[in-house]
Order: sequence, then structure tokens, then C-alpha cells
Amino acid sequence: MIDGPYFVLTVLGVLGTGLVAGVFCGFSTFVMRGLGMLPPAQGVAAMNAINVAAVTLPFMIVFLGSAVLCAVLAVVTFVLWPDEGTVELLVGSALYLFGSFGLTMVANVPRNDALAKLEPGTPEAAAYWPAYVREWTLWNHVRTAASAGAALSYVLALT
Repeated sequence: MIDGPYFVLTVLGVLGTGLVAGVFCGFSTFVMRGLGMLPPAQGVAAMNAINVAAVTLPFMIVFLGSAVLCAVLAVVTFVLWPDEGTVELLVGSALYLFGSFGLTMVANVPRNDALAKLEPGTPEAAAYWPAYVREWTLWNHVRTAASAGAALSYVLALT
């Protein structure tokens, strides 16, 4: 069984990736649905406001902190190569780093940036909004599953 500081890092990994999975799950299951039901001008304005509000210290500590923690867990696992939990720790780290953090950078953030450049009441915003909701939500489903999978992998490493 994993013990000492390594145990603490793994438990923090479970908490961080699990919290991020919960945030993403909330967006996938009801926030984006609700925004998608709004007229495009209101949906675009609301999502742009959410994207600005999301960049807060508490969320960034959890989101970025989990990425750093997953990277540390991966490096420590490669260096120590423990007798138990190695595969689960590496899978958990990869799921979060690539499937959650990485995917955010290459799929969701570019869509957010494109949306932020549009004036909510314009024809361009109205035309982009349905595709944005569909594509952003699809990638968010993947981020949700990857974050939850990372948390589960870390839990399995502890058992």
C-alpha cells in the first residue's frame, strides 16, 4: 500500500481531479443545456460572463493545482516505481493531464476565445452559438470522463 507523503499526494490527486470532474459534470448535465435554451444573444453573453468569472483563484488552484499534482505523481511514480499502484497512478495522471487539462487548452479554450470575440446580438454570434454549444459540450463530456477516470485511478492506486 502507498504510504507517507506519496499517500498524501495521491489522496490530494483524488480530491483535485474529483472536484474538477464535478465542475465539468455540472456544465455537461445542466449549465450548457440551460444556456443552449436561451436565445443566442443571451446565451453568448451569459457564456462569455461565465468564462470570465471562471478564471478565479479558487478554481485555478483546483484546476491548475491538480495538473501540477498529476505531473508530480507521474514523475514520482516513474522515479520510485512502487510495487503497487504504478499503473493506476500513471493512468490517472495521463487521464487528467491529457484528457482534462490538455483537452481544455486545445478544444475548449479556443472555442471560448472565438466566442469572446463576438458581439452577442450579431448575426455572426447567432450563427456560431449552436455549433459552439454542441462542440464545447462534446469536449466537456470528454473532460468530465477523463477527470472522473483520473480520480478513480488514483483511488484504485490506494487500494
